[in-house]
Amino acid sequence: MYSILAQAQGFQPQSLIVFGAIIVIFYFFMIRPQQKKQKDQKKFNEEVKRGDYVITIGGAHGTVAETEGDTFILEVEKGGRIRFNKSAISMEATKAYTTKKAS
Repeated sequence: MYSILAQAQGFQPQSLIVFGAIIVIFYFFMIRPQQKKQKDQKKFNEEVKRGDYVITIGGAHGTVAETEGDTFILEVEKGGRIRFNKSAISMEATKAYTTKKAS
């Protein structure tokens, strides 16, 4: 029984290696893709210009009528205009719609 306790108290470098591997795997599968997605979303928002067709995260569809700093005015059906923050643009929905429409 004492030999089991002695083994449990000793330093085991294998456990440190396994813990380090878990951290590396977590970084490459969780953190890094999220950072890349945020970078792509920011780039997409900065490239929005007048006349672009966009879809917001709330589901509003329309064309960009004006851009001012970090906001834009979305023109919807027959002259209706709504002001949104650029962060409200859904990159995935907009790209999916434009590729579907182009096909």
